[in-house]
Amino acid sequence: MKLNLGVELGSRLIELLTETAYVQPPVNQSEDIPPDVRPAFRHIFKTLTKNPGQKIVKKYGVIECDPLILTGLDGTAKHMLIPYFPMLVPPKKWKGYDKGGHLFLPSYVMRTHGSRQQQIAVRSVPGKQMQKVFEALDTLGNTKWRVNRRLLDVVERIWTSGGNIAGLVDREDIPIPEKPSSDDLTEIQKWKWSVRKAKKINQERHSQRCDTELKLSVARKLKDEEGFYYPHNLDFRGRAYPMHPHLTHLSSDLCRGVLEFEEGRPLGKSGLRWLKIHLANLYSGGVEKLSHDGRLAFVENHLSEIFDSAKNPVNGKRWWLKAEDPFQCLAACINLSEALNSASPHTVISHLPIHQDGSCNGLQHYAALGRDSLEAAAVNLVASEKPSDVYSEIAIRVHEIIRRDSYKDPATNPHALLAKILVEQVDRKLVKQTVMTSVYGVTYVGAREQIKRRLEEKGLITDDRLLFSAACYTAKVTLTALGELFQAARDIMSWLGDCAKIIASEDQPVQWTTPLGLPVVQPYYKSERHLIRTSLQILALQREGSSVQVRKQRTAFPPNFVHSLDGSHMMMTAVACRDAGLCFAGVHDSFWTHARDVDLMNRILREKFVELYNMPILENLLEDFQTAYPSLKFPPLPERGNFDLQKVLRSPYFFN
Repeated sequence: MKLNLGVELGSRLIELLTETAYVQPPVNQSEDIPPDVRPAFRHIFKTLTKNPGQKIVKKYGVIECDPLILTGLDGTAKHMLIPYFPMLVPPKKWKGYDKGGHLFLPSYVMRTHGSRQQQIAVRSVPGKQMQKVFEALDTLGNTKWRVNRRLLDVVERIWTSGGNIAGLVDREDIPIPEKPSSDDLTEIQKWKWSVRKAKKINQERHSQRCDTELKLSVARKLKDEEGFYYPHNLDFRGRAYPMHPHLTHLSSDLCRGVLEFEEGRPLGKSGLRWLKIHLANLYSGGVEKLSHDGRLAFVENHLSEIFDSAKNPVNGKRWWLKAEDPFQCLAACINLSEALNSASPHTVISHLPIHQDGSCNGLQHYAALGRDSLEAAAVNLVASEKPSDVYSEIAIRVHEIIRRDSYKDPATNPHALLAKILVEQVDRKLVKQTVMTSVYGVTYVGAREQIKRRLEEKGLITDDRLLFSAACYTAKVTLTALGELFQAARDIMSWLGDCAKIIASEDQPVQWTTPLGLPVVQPYYKSERHLIRTSLQILALQREGSSVQVRKQRTAFPPNFVHSLDGSHMMMTAVACRDAGLCFAGVHDSFWTHARDVDLMNRILREKFVELYNMPILENLLEDFQTAYPSLKFPPLPERGNFDLQKVLRSPYFFN
């Protein structure tokens, strides 16, 4: 009843807005013409059809705003009231489900998105069991940040001059094509298609401009503050996130470039080395795959460009713009230039967070679970002279399969022609996203869409049907190559999926407890449709039902389980770094600290990974399932190898 009243009231308020709000274009009309006053918002119904010529499938109501309103929004986004703003004082310590975080705003330790079962599980767990989770969230929330004013100034100058470089969106729309004078149906169809495409691009640009304005508005408000804090909470899998949504270190290169630690620490000898490696990693373009010495040599060979970038970022040679993460790269250029221009480089104070990133971290967790030596080596759990690059390894395998297919007879092999077209297009970038998401349960359809986007970017296949067929074929080959290289990971993934299917078939959600004591309940239930008649229209609301989605429970469990493990690893590392006196920030599989402290953080994160996987994780999971569902029969644990986890402690490229 309460929900119905809220919906009815909201609908009536929207209706009043459509009846009373008007806009008038700037006065550029003659006095003889009546003023062009028109409604600012309109409530209209649209129809959704699957294909042209088909019967109407669905009718839905929308609120459309006048183009003048849309134009104005670009500039007014910065004036929006932003809830859950970063705090100027340390957050409250977490002590319960709704006890911690912001001082006055409602704060919950987990984002349950209305999942009743998950809320019940977290509320009912003893506080003592959650102590390590609370400690980790407090540690992340107590990291003090500040705005890098020098970087913000560069961003503002580029944004004021129109954007469109360094990953910033173009502030101008693209022109809408004019209707051709010809009556030729093909020409008219092409024009309609180009108009749709132009409007879609402009809508995307509008959205990105609003997003940029929101981020910059937060930075502008905070730039003169001594420092600020981000209270953190969890998603249902146990991954930590700042509660503020816009300007955070989890966000884009723009945000990461503009943020730095409030506390500065002298670089020291090791810190100067790590600052150089960090700069090379941010420049990327293949440099990040070199050995540490190779990355240091890259920086030494580009010192003149680094100095120029720091001294004259906007009007100089702008070498930093070639970097994969340009704003972060520029921040590193400025810090390194300051150090190298100093009489005592090692004593220069650095506020810059230096990142250590896992290499295909999901597969690292599977390799540790499966103890497979070959898989462990492929994802840098074993020491080597330079980092193993699993994306390149898969790309080589995919290229080899496609090369073999290209020599086959098109009359007998349907893929031969596609292989001939694709053989020169296979590279690391083509397969990277699919490899990265394979451990998180990417489906064939997902892989196809990822690869289709990469092929579109290359622009060598312009026919839409051919592009689709090429993406289908490449996706199958990529998933085959992954299965060959990571068989043990696939076996564990299949075992997790099979267990989930058995549980979900009993109309129960899959639930487990992470190594840090956090209860997790998968929130995938069939939704129930609830109709509410309002003064505006009939609204159909979706509510969580009581029956589980069996397929979703099964397919989502392997990636969710691994996410709960990487979240545990990050939180264990955060608390240990705090105890060692380090300043720490974490972005899932990317751990940050001051340059001088990277060596110590590296040692800690390796020790915590080994500690995590010395626990009988899969055995405990199976035991929990058998205890919760004694009448169900679960498959035996998959066979595992004999990889020695202690080798991780000596692997320089495990996180690097």
